Amino acid sequence: MLASVIRGIIFDLDGTLVHSLPGIAASLNRTLDAAGLHTHPESDVRGFIGNGIGKLVERAAPTVTGDQLDKLVDGMRNDYARTWRDGTHPYPGVIETLAILADLKITIAVFSNKPDEYCREITDFLFPDIHFPIVRGQLRDIPPKPDPSGALSICTELSIAPAHTALVGDSTIDLETAKNAGMTSIAATWGYHDPPALADLNPTHTIHSMSELISALNL
Repeated sequence: MLASVIRGIIFDLDGTLVHSLPGIAASLNRTLDAAGLHTHPESDVRGFIGNGIGKLVERAAPTVTGDQLDKLVDGMRNDYARTWRDGTHPYPGVIETLAILADLKITIAVFSNKPDEYCREITDFLFPDIHFPIVRGQLRDIPPKPDPSGALSICTELSIAPAHTALVGDSTIDLETAKNAGMTSIAATWGYHDPPALADLNPTHTIHSMSELISALNL
């Protein structure tokens, strides 16, 4: 695929646009501690991220099932809604790169497995001067990544073909989504999945900072 045909870019949120691990880990551990369960260091929580809050809590408390697990998930949702601003910030170069993309008339969107309401709050709070036509998180009627349905629906709404779209993400889930959707895949190595795992999926491009995105796509 020629880089010059890219007209739209879909970004993952956690681990790609924003460093949210401290806030996620703190909220998770408060929830676990309140339930009398074992807490985890940030280095372990890093490996739990990527498939939404339900899977995050399930991985952090593997012996908990049924109603108790549902209560833990609800507890973390409530705690995180109150506290995410403490421990969530843009990665270096993100705001500047997004502004350049706007100047280049490249359409940008956000697609995350994080609950939809948090995605909207975070982008509105951290990127008040950046226009994302679509910010989409986990919704009941949209399968989570790596199912391509959500990414493809964004392309449809933006009137941009998947072949003219790049998906930027820090996880193997993002790269699988891009492949499943027929999009250019861009691996962001500064996030929460280790670079060797990303390399195993043969992304179209690999970038080590957001400031490399423009040159990687030759925009």
